Amino acid sequence: MLVAEILKGKGQAVFTLSPETLLIEACAELDRKRVGALIVCQGEDVAGVLSERDIVRAIASDGVEALSRPASHYMTTEVIFAEPTETVAVLMGRMSDRRVRHLPVLRGGQLAGVVSIGDVVKSQIAEATQEAESLRTYIAAG
Repeated sequence: MLVAEILKGKGQAVFTLSPETLLIEACAELDRKRVGALIVCQGEDVAGVLSERDIVRAIASDGVEALSRPASHYMTTEVIFAEPTETVAVLMGRMSDRRVRHLPVLRGGQLAGVVSIGDVVKSQIAEATQEAESLRTYIAAG
């Protein structure tokens, strides 16, 4: 399965914020959107990713004061991207190797969506289920 197929199924909505957004506001947005990460954009460019993990680390290191600082202070700046033509297997390897749970997807240099580890696992399960059903049908047909 390709990244493009995942995006087609889940939609291409991308939740973003600016680097100046305070961490407390970013927390509220994560809660409102019910997602685990937001893409931090400076204009049209991806500047970073702010995940729940980043926020936990911020509070662990700086305490409650972290919530009044900008997202840019805590976001992950070494962003790892995916492309629509990549396979789920490639993404699984990249996410595991780099220990990330969200990959922004770029199409022609433009932000086209976000794929999470949950999306990848869900697609792998669907693919395995479909293969098993095909094998059952083949065996039953004799």
